[in-house]
Order: sequence, then C-alpha cells, then structure tokens
Amino acid sequence: MTIRWGIIGCGDVCEIKSGPGFQKAEGSELVAVMRRTGKLAADYAKRHNVPHWYDDADKLIADPEVDAVYVATRPGTHLEYALKVAAAGKPCYVEKPMARSAAECQRMITAFEAADLPLFVGYYRRCLPKYVKLKELIKTGIIGEIERVSFTCMERLTPGMTADNLSWRWRADEAGGGLFLDLGCHALDLLDFLVGPALNVRGKASRMGRIADVEDRVSLEWTTESGIKGAARFSFTERDVPEDEFEFVGTKGKLLAPCFQPGPIVIENAKGERELLNIPHPEHVHQPMIQTIVDELRGEGKCPSTATSAMRTSVIMDEVLSDYYGGRDDAFWERPATWPGRAGKS
Repeated sequence: MTIRWGIIGCGDVCEIKSGPGFQKAEGSELVAVMRRTGKLAADYAKRHNVPHWYDDADKLIADPEVDAVYVATRPGTHLEYALKVAAAGKPCYVEKPMARSAAECQRMITAFEAADLPLFVGYYRRCLPKYVKLKELIKTGIIGEIERVSFTCMERLTPGMTADNLSWRWRADEAGGGLFLDLGCHALDLLDFLVGPALNVRGKASRMGRIADVEDRVSLEWTTESGIKGAARFSFTERDVPEDEFEFVGTKGKLLAPCFQPGPIVIENAKGERELLNIPHPEHVHQPMIQTIVDELRGEGKCPSTATSAMRTSVIMDEVLSDYYGGRDDAFWERPATWPGRAGKS
C-alpha cells in the first residue's frame, strides 16, 4: 500500500527539509500541493513533479487521491486545517509547534480521537540519526546515571528587523509567541525524547528588545520522573556569536551536542578525555520522520512524534509563558495591551 500525500503550504520548508521526503520515503507518494497563491503552488508542482496543485486547502483535503495531509503552514492556521483534515477522515502530519497554545492542541487531539485517526507532529529531530545515537548513548550508560541536563540557546536573531517588517515568527497571532515557540519547542521536545517528560516546570519569560511585543528571553527548570534535574535558557536579542548546546551530566562523565547548529556529539569521560562523533543530517531532514509515519499508516511501525508527546511540549511552553501573556487559554494574541510582559512587568 502506498500512502498518497497532499501538502497544505508548500513554502520554503517544503523545498528541501520536508517536501522531497514524501517522494523519497518508501511506500509514500506526493500527489498534491496547495498554496493560497495558485501561481506559486503550480510552480512548486512543476519543479517537483507533483501531479496536482490547488489554491484552496478545502479542495486538496477533499481530493479522493489524497490519503493523508501534511500541514506546513504557520502555527496560527494549524488548528483550522487540522480540524478540517479530521472531519474529512484523513490522517494528518502537522508542523511544529503543534499550535499556538495547549488549548488549541487539545482541540486537535479531541477531534482526531473522536475520528479514530492518527495525528503526528513535525518534531523530526526525534528521528535524525544524530539524536537517535545520542539517546542510545544515554541508555547504554556510557556516562553513568544522568543527574542533570541543560540546554542553552543564545543568539541575536533580529538584525534588520523593524516593527514595520516584523517576521511572522515574532507575531503572537501567527506564531503563538516569539522564537521560543518556533525554536525552543524543538529543544524541549528533544529533551522529552532523550530523558523523559518534564515535571514540576517553573520558569520566567521577559522582553529585552523593543521591536516586537512578544517575549525574547526565557528560562526554565524542571525535574523528570527519574529525578533528573533540567534547566534551559533561551535569548534571541543579545548574543552575536551563537551558543547552542545540550549538556547531559552523568556520574561517569558528560555528553554535549548542539540542537540547531552543525556539530558533533562530544563524549567526555570522568578524566576529561573527549571523543567526537560526527553524524551528519540527511539531505531532507524530515524524511526519517516521514518514513516512520508512512510505516505506521501501513501497519509496519510506529512514529515517535505524536500529538500526545507534542502536547507535553506545548503545555511546558504555556506554563512558562502564562505570566507574560496574562494567561494562554484564550485568544491572547488579540489582546496585546493586556500582556503583563509587554508592559515590562514579567
């Protein structure tokens, strides 16, 4: 059985990261794409040899030749499109973050559970060889029992940006928050995958820059069920030289690895001696994840990134951002004047 895919939102991400993966995965075929601008959808279809294109998402979802739908649009539209896919009786693969808030995620989960359909989320790092190897190293005990983990992401990501040309990633109505939603979710989900779900989360968000109204600095702490202590820091306005590193500290050494930048896994023993493992990413980084989804839909495997696991990450982000936005259970993006963090009180 071949799973025939349709893509809603065949933009930049679909050019290399994901789109070709649907064509190259075994048992998978990309048969339709959609963009609101039909000319751009037609161009993508022509260049990538996709049989059908649309400028209307409803028509793609209803296409009888489309078995499953990949939603590759901005988070602000994920809920709308996912609910339509569920109503059409088709499985869905939605980009990360799953939605703008945990409340939206829950609506998506409820709809797919009611329809008895799977919903997958694009935390593709769970399937990349580098992080699969990192998980294996942790499980084998090469650095003993893990005692604490941390992640640091510091980089200035606002050069040239003004209030007049604000990227959608800095707009709460489109992204659900700032870059913490867009980038931080990857790191938090990967930590969930590597060492287990975060419990007892506490944190703080603030606004250091003045270009956007959303948060641009976040710090948080947590523990895991097994007692591992976790901490993470994110800052997107104050560091010209990027800092991007996971650190796993065990009783016999530590492991280091980047999340976003290229770089090796570093294994350091108790004597400080280091071994480097260089494991490159595949050309199409979504392809390993897509393969697990196709395998599951064909009854031959299991995808590690589900709506349930993705929901955990959204709950964490909401917990940390709640004070900044004055709650996140409502359409908070429509009331920026009420955000305590925007006023500098968070």
